[in-house]
Amino acid sequence: ASEWRRALLLLSLMMTSDLALDTAACSAAIGACEKDGEWEVALRLLSVMTLRRVESNAITHRAVISACEKGGEWEKALQLFNASMQGQVELDVITASAAISACEKCGEWE
Repeated sequence: ASEWRRALLLLSLMMTSDLALDTAACSAAIGACEKDGEWEVALRLLSVMTLRRVESNAITHRAVISACEKGGEWEKALQLFNASMQGQVELDVITASAAISACEKCGEWE
């Protein structure tokens, strides 16, 4: 199985056991999704984090934006970047660069 599927399995096991989801576990799963370009799964995991009140950070958002980039979803990448700027997440230059890269790779840099 691919990395992201294993990561989701582990998260599922955490949710059905006494282990609480945390930022590190969710970010690791999102990172696995990013590596495989599974942008839809990455976005869903970010939503799960919000619903379960698990704090996200710049690393989490960067991984989702990069997953969108790899999936050719520059609009989703920009939407998430803009939403992240409006929220409580402190973004960095690397995250901004990932959003710019998403536009560049899809020819939407103008």
